[in-house]
Amino acid sequence: MRRLKVGIIFFGLFLAAGIAADMDWPQWHGPDRTNIATETGLLAEWPSSGPPVVWSIEGIGEGFGTVSIKGDRIYVQGTKDKQSVLHCLNREDGKRIWTTPLGRAGFNDKGNGPRGTPTVDGNRIYVLTEDGDLACVDAGSGKPVWSFNILSKFRGSNIKWLISESPLVDGNNLIVTPGGKGAGIVALDKNTGETVWVAKELSDAAGYSSCIAADVQGVRTIMTITSAAGVGVRADDGKLMWRYEKVANKVANVATPVYFDNKVFYTSDYGTGCALLRLKAENGTVTAEEIYFSQNMKNHHGGIVLIDGHIYGFSSAILSCIDFNSGILKWQNRSVGKGSLTYADGHLYLFSETNLVALAEADPERYVEKGRFEIADQGIQSWAHPVVCDGKLYIRNQGTLAAYDIRASK
Repeated sequence: MRRLKVGIIFFGLFLAAGIAADMDWPQWHGPDRTNIATETGLLAEWPSSGPPVVWSIEGIGEGFGTVSIKGDRIYVQGTKDKQSVLHCLNREDGKRIWTTPLGRAGFNDKGNGPRGTPTVDGNRIYVLTEDGDLACVDAGSGKPVWSFNILSKFRGSNIKWLISESPLVDGNNLIVTPGGKGAGIVALDKNTGETVWVAKELSDAAGYSSCIAADVQGVRTIMTITSAAGVGVRADDGKLMWRYEKVANKVANVATPVYFDNKVFYTSDYGTGCALLRLKAENGTVTAEEIYFSQNMKNHHGGIVLIDGHIYGFSSAILSCIDFNSGILKWQNRSVGKGSLTYADGHLYLFSETNLVALAEADPERYVEKGRFEIADQGIQSWAHPVVCDGKLYIRNQGTLAAYDIRASK
């Protein structure tokens, strides 16, 4: 049941820098947005002080987004001079190559700056700011190819804690959720920014989630959770195919959905829970039927991951494991406290909002921790998700970014 599908992670045999394509992490939650790194040969246990630091930098500015990595470069959003910006860094040492301003920075009582993660597609980077400025940027020079504000164009309004979406490239289309009337989700031509379609039947305000795409029994489908429902629209034309309200709360719906085996899993917190829907395609459309609704996983903003038929994630502040198909709770552990996670080589990489980083086995029977360390407090909660890529663990905390060597000795 493991969702490792290496065959779909294809960006060519080697990149310009000579780094294998499956050693990249080119967008939010990785090449296929599953939050799963496919590499092996990583440390199975950490020393008491944590894995060694390869490099650490400061000065990328405020923000909660994490890194995208492709070839010899890293891309991350931040702030500079009251502008929301995109930084390009050298993968080897973290040194800045260029910085591109995208629009005014957003300010909020829960933290300033961008929340999203850049999406790298070929020689283009697609980036959405906390204030709705969407840009296509040349990966080599950092120069904008096209840009506009999605809230202005599609008559949307910014949400309480600012836009947090990471754009999705689906074929020739770029998918974003401006939350406008009759434009809850839109598809744009990724080369020009021109509108391809709008989801006319969907007027929900945006959630804080990012879209995923999947072929559901031959029907290409875009899925996300808006401010009011878990939804699915047809990728060809934006037709709304299902809208499931029970799993959404009225405060903040954040977690990226998980799709597997013709099923989609949604979850949110604020006392709500999780749901698994069975999807069925017929006559070019997809219907959704509830398999279960449960309160065994109430994920706020730390994300979830599906491994060997089990969902792992923080349910409120407690790390939990549930059975994907039944929703039955397998175990809970307070672990590092409320946080975010990713997966690689049999392990969960945990990052708490109180500056703790830990390694634990992805074991459906029990919680087994294999090491932890603490990072410096930046004066605000740590909400950026960890990334594992090419033998390194990347931890972003506001204006700092560090790379740790987690490769096992050869």
